[in-house]
Amino acid sequence: MQEESVIVNTHHEQVIYANILEKGMFLGLGCLVVTFGLYVFGIIPSAIPLAEVSKYWSQDAHSYLAAINHDFLHLEHPPMGWTWLTLLGKGDFLNFLSISMLAGLTILCYLAIIPSLLKKKDTAYALMTIAEIAILVLAASGILVVGGH
Repeated sequence: MQEESVIVNTHHEQVIYANILEKGMFLGLGCLVVTFGLYVFGIIPSAIPLAEVSKYWSQDAHSYLAAINHDFLHLEHPPMGWTWLTLLGKGDFLNFLSISMLAGLTILCYLAIIPSLLKKKDTAYALMTIAEIAILVLAASGILVVGGH
């Protein structure tokens, strides 16, 4: 049986996006493995003892945060939004760093293709890309909230 070769036309922007996505995914995954290892093996102490974590699994996010704040963190308010950044010294919260890196990767990929789109004078796609970046940044910041409670 003879294999057919398929010629695929890919745009320069797709290659840029894919290359950054691939490298970022591996970097984020590597960081996730390291931070999870630091947490699981107790190298960096956690806010919630590992043996206690499963008792909170049945709770929704808000109830979970309120409960762990009451039981372990003793902050003035439960850690909502970006407050987890203040808890990076705790192994269980350190994992969020890798997760947020992976989540923010799309923004980085979009930023990288804008110069190529502008160079090609592809204004419509450049504006859509900029709008997408703005929406993602606003959503991540907590300024743009859709749905929820």
